[in-house]
Amino acid sequence: MFRLLPVLLMLVVAPVFAADPPATPDKATLEKAFTDLLTNTTMVGTFSIAGREGNKAERYDITKAEKIEGDNWIITARIKYGDKDVLFPVPVKVYWADDTPMISLTNMTIPGLGTFTSRVMFYGDRYAGTWQHDKVGGHMWGTLEKKKTE
Repeated sequence: MFRLLPVLLMLVVAPVFAADPPATPDKATLEKAFTDLLTNTTMVGTFSIAGREGNKAERYDITKAEKIEGDNWIITARIKYGDKDVLFPVPVKVYWADDTPMISLTNMTIPGLGTFTSRVMFYGDRYAGTWQHDKVGGHMWGTLEKKKTE
């Protein structure tokens, strides 16, 4: 009986590992879907500050996501920070982990706001990542809400 157990396990488990994984869409299809996902979308979520208690609400209204060349993109977003409220084209890099896009921004100075670094990944209608603003940083996470067209 115990000699038969490994054979039975192989018959059950082997087909699972032998199956081909689902194919990832080609990069152009992924990039088009990412453009559609972010354009006219609001990131609604929460951010934390490392070393401090509590979380705070965040909101970024993205009017346009546009691939420029290679990994370079421009994300045009309305950024509200303190008493500042600006519509700003933010140059970012977009990298892919299989079908999952990640925005990378490193030491970018936004006039009047400061210097920022962040890594934010998107999957489905959610986002999560890390951020750094000068010497303060933390985590961010939330959902993506498509703006209703009038």
